[in-house]
Amino acid sequence: MGKTIAEKIFDAHLVDRPTLDRYVLRLDAVFCHEITTPMAINDLVVRGKDRVFDASRIKAVIDHVTPAKDGKTATQGLILRQWARRHGIRDFFDIGRNGVCHALFPEKGFVRPGYTIIMGDSHTCTHGAFGAFAAGVGTTDLEVGILKGVCAFRFPATMRIEVTGTLQPGVFPKDVILSIIGRIGVNGATDRVIEFHGPTVAAMSMEERMTLCNMAIEAGATCGICPPDRVTVDYLWPFIQDEFDSPEAALAAYARFAPDPDATYEQTIAHDISDLAPQVTFGYRPDNVKPVSEMAGAPIDQVYIGSCTNGRIEDLRIAARVLQGHTIDPAVRGIVSPATPQIFAQALREGIIDIFMAAGFCVTNPTCGACLGMSNGVLAEGEVCAATTNRNFSGRMGKGGMVHLMSPATAAASAIAGKIVNSKLYESS
Repeated sequence: MGKTIAEKIFDAHLVDRPTLDRYVLRLDAVFCHEITTPMAINDLVVRGKDRVFDASRIKAVIDHVTPAKDGKTATQGLILRQWARRHGIRDFFDIGRNGVCHALFPEKGFVRPGYTIIMGDSHTCTHGAFGAFAAGVGTTDLEVGILKGVCAFRFPATMRIEVTGTLQPGVFPKDVILSIIGRIGVNGATDRVIEFHGPTVAAMSMEERMTLCNMAIEAGATCGICPPDRVTVDYLWPFIQDEFDSPEAALAAYARFAPDPDATYEQTIAHDISDLAPQVTFGYRPDNVKPVSEMAGAPIDQVYIGSCTNGRIEDLRIAARVLQGHTIDPAVRGIVSPATPQIFAQALREGIIDIFMAAGFCVTNPTCGACLGMSNGVLAEGEVCAATTNRNFSGRMGKGGMVHLMSPATAAASAIAGKIVNSKLYESS
């Protein structure tokens, strides 16, 4: 019987199967940041197990609150920093070199098709864009991963979503994933892996696929996975060219993680986006989704462009194209956070930062801060933010605040209008 991508990865990494539905897998990488890892570090220290399974396979970054905003966050950074030094973790990214983890780690070439990756962060599923099995885990699993290099997972029941159709002008992968979550619901893929297929996905860049996989968790999925292909190889080529004689050889090697034609899926969904309009969320659930046109005129106080979902260079280019020649509404605060120093530098070279600043945006350093209401753009009670982030739970960006999720184009257009509007209004300008 044929196998899915996740099933093939499980087979290649199986260490033990203590029960019928529990698979203990060897890990290729453990990613860490300063919010969730210090708790695991402290517990390991208390139990006399302050060790790491392989320092070269652990990558760490301070990204959620950077620079530190108070004593607590300074201490969290200190714990991670000292732990990295203590164990010789070379791939540790401190202030000045740090960026949003799910943008920084792919950018550094730390992901490969077929990898198993864990992190104490729910949006670790982003790395599935490369054909990896990447999952967010709790503190106990993170501790075991750091100490032993293994993690236990349930059988990877897989949902296949076949995306077809051509994106219309002003419509982007963020709109695609919002429409999928709106269709299947926040529990639609709970304890499942989502495989994204179809010509629409095949035509997406790696950055666009990362946006798609990033929000798989918002439908409850353990991981979102795209099959590795030539787009994957071309993105990774600077990092793997010493491992293979040619991109074709790399593609052939990674093809072993493509799903079999007769793979068994728990569910297959055909999702045609030919007539998809720009999407936006309302309320406090990411499956509360409707066309932007139906939310037109809704008031906003702040626009935030950034995060592990849409803070990459392609996202900034899209927003800048909408913003060029315009200024944002004086009643709206505009904030943009390029996701990594490399993206920030690229945006500077391309004049994108100038466009944002001329439009009236505040440009911040790379950080996750505003997305989860920890720093760099927290909302006051009753305020509303149009955001390119991934989560709109009550209080996500500040107690009593409301977040509407949307694409960078829609966010930029809304900043200009001072209210939620369709980005197509500015496509021709």
